[in-house]
Parts: sequence; structure tokens; C-alpha cells
Amino acid sequence: MIGKPIQYQPMTQLEVDDACRKHEFLMNGRMGGARANFSYKILSGLDLSGRNLADADLSGAILEGTNFSGANLTRATIFAADMRQANLSGAVLHRADMRGVILRGADLTGADLSQADLREGAIAQVDREKGLAVITHEQRPGEASEARFKGANLSQTKMTGAVAQSSDFTDAVLIGARLTRANLRGSRFPGANLQGADLYGADLSDADMRDCVLIGAKTDMAQFQRANMEGALRDAPPPEIADPGGETAKALDRHARWCETGGAEGEPSTFNDKDLRGLKSLAGRNLTALQARNAILYGLDMEGVELQGAKLSGADLRMTSLRGADLRGADLKGAKLNNADLREVQLGPLVLPNDRLLAASIAEACLRYADLSGADLHHLNAESADMSFARLHGADARKAVFTRALFTGAKLGANFTKTVEDLTDAIDINAA
Repeated sequence: MIGKPIQYQPMTQLEVDDACRKHEFLMNGRMGGARANFSYKILSGLDLSGRNLADADLSGAILEGTNFSGANLTRATIFAADMRQANLSGAVLHRADMRGVILRGADLTGADLSQADLREGAIAQVDREKGLAVITHEQRPGEASEARFKGANLSQTKMTGAVAQSSDFTDAVLIGARLTRANLRGSRFPGANLQGADLYGADLSDADMRDCVLIGAKTDMAQFQRANMEGALRDAPPPEIADPGGETAKALDRHARWCETGGAEGEPSTFNDKDLRGLKSLAGRNLTALQARNAILYGLDMEGVELQGAKLSGADLRMTSLRGADLRGADLKGAKLNNADLREVQLGPLVLPNDRLLAASIAEACLRYADLSGADLHHLNAESADMSFARLHGADARKAVFTRALFTGAKLGANFTKTVEDLTDAIDINAA
């Protein structure tokens, strides 16, 4: 028997609000709950921001320009939906089925798409003449072309064969993502983390890959013609760095001895511009006043390290564990601290003779998704720092300066804005 053709039905804002309310009742185990079913519905331009739509069905829906900002779409079925120009900023799409979704021009800034499925997909229905006919939305070039994934979490996502050319993946986390044969021509990946990603056969021609992480990425048959690879981390660190008896290890030992004896023995060391990834761990070391400007310390275990007064401006500390580290008075201006573990870190001032204070600085540094829970930030200079999606619960920010800092999606403590010294021209502070 031949089925009826799929009919798209428009919904009003009131109808959508009622369906969302019943769905939230279901999620909370309350009476009167019902799963939201928006399959083949037209919700273009409607507002679903902040809604809990976990496990909802939006298969084949027309969602052009729909506002899903901050919505919870965990495990939602969005198969072959049209989400062109949709606002998905800060939305949670963890493990969502997004196969065949059209995302052209959509805003996914800061969204969580971890383990989501964005592979190719199409809906077919029985047709009297063709047997099976693929249902398609109005054709426009690209599926995710010109989409904004800036700062989004795309870890373990499946994007095999996806078309996402000219899209923005700046500072996005794509650890372990499957991008096999994806069309990413002309896309932007500055600062993106593609560690362990599968880029087999992907087209990254003319892409901006500056400062991106490609450690362990599979790039066989991938095309990088005219791609800007300046500062990209892709090669293994120098073997000598990992040698316990090598010159780098000896220099660190001499520096630690200099710190422990107040300068009576050993000598200070300088590691400016060096790739120190091979060290693996500096946990608990006394490296006061260390100089490592523009050094690469990506992913190192530096928990509890003593770095009072250290010169780390421009250093790459992405994915680094600095939990409980002593960074009083340290200069981290312009450093990369994306996804760093800075819980209980000490970033207060260093007390100098005559009770002078040397404030620590993260001015112009990038701390996207960094965890600063319980950190000591008093007197900190964070001018123009990017704190997007950072966690600052329980942080002590007394007399700290955050002028022109960016707080998009940041999680702040209850008294954060009351204790900070200066928030002049801070961006998105009221939305954090």
C-alpha cells in the first residue's frame, strides 16, 4: 500500500510552548507529560530558547531561523531537519541525531555537540512510480556551509562526508571527531583542537588552520592546499625533551635547586619559544621565576607546580592541568589556556619587599572553557581576556580588573560581579 505524501504542518508559538511544557513535565516525571513531537512541523522563526527538549523528535522539521539558544537537545532526533540560520548558540546537542541536517548559516557558538551524529542522511517515502523517493528541502548549496561553530564542543562527533565549507570552527573542540571525506574548504580553524580527529580524505583546501592542534590526527589523503598552517601543533615534540638525562631535564633540575636554595646553588633557566610537550609532567616542581615565553606546554601535567613570578606570556597551555598551582605574580599575557584545569589555582599578587604587590596577569589571554573553580584571582589583571564558557564558581575575584573581557556563556559565582574592581566594557557579563 502506497503511503500518503508527507505533509508539513505549521505551528504557532502558543502550540509550541504548550508542547514544550508537556515535554518538560514528562522529563520531570509530572502528571500530564508527553514527548514533544515536532517531526515534519514548520517552526521557522519561533522561540524555543532555554527549553528542555532532551529526547524530543524534530525529524524532517523546518526550523529555519528558529531560536534554540541555550536549549537542551540532548539525544534529540533532528534527522534531516532544515536548521538554516537557526540560533543554536550555547545549546546542548550531546548525542543528538543530526544526520542530514541543513545548518547553512546557523549559529552554534559555544554549543555542545559532543558525540552528535552529523553524517549524511536523507528521508525517503514510498512513491507509486519511483518506489522510494528521497524527501528534500529546497536545495541550496551546502549542508553546514557558513555555519558558526566558534568555541563549540564537537568531541567525538560523526561528520563523515559533511559539507561545511566556509564555516567557522575557531577555538572549537573537535577531539576524536570523525571528519572523513568532509568538505571543509575555506573553513576557519584558528585555535581549534583536532587531537585524534579522523581527517582521512577531508578537503581542507584554503582553510585557516593557524594554531590548531593536530596531534594524533589522521590526515592520510587529506587536502591542505593553500591552507594556513602557521603555529599548528602536528609533529611530535623533540625526543631530547623527554630524555630524563637530557639537557632540558638537567636545566630544570638546576632551576629547581636555585629556587630551593635561594640562589645559593643551581641557576635559573630560560625556555622561551621551546616545545616542552615531551616532559609529560612538571607536577609539584618548584619553578619559581621560570622564563618560558611563547613556549609550548600543551597538555602537560603541572598540578601543584610553583611558578610564582614566572614569565609565561604567549605560552601554549591548552588542555594543561594546573590545578592548585602557585602562579602568584605570574605574567600570562596573551597565553593560550583553552580547556585548562585551573581549579584552586593561585593567581593573586606576589608580595614584594616593602609590601609592594606584583599582580598576576592574564591580559589578552584565551581561557575558553577553562575551569577556574575556587581559584584565587584577587588583584588579577584580566584586561581583554577571553573568559567565554569558563567556570568561575567560588573564585575570589576581589579587586580584579576585567575591563573589556569577554564572558559569553561563562559560569560565574553569585558574588563575582560585586567583588570585581573593574568590569568596564566587559562583554556579555550580564548574560553569564
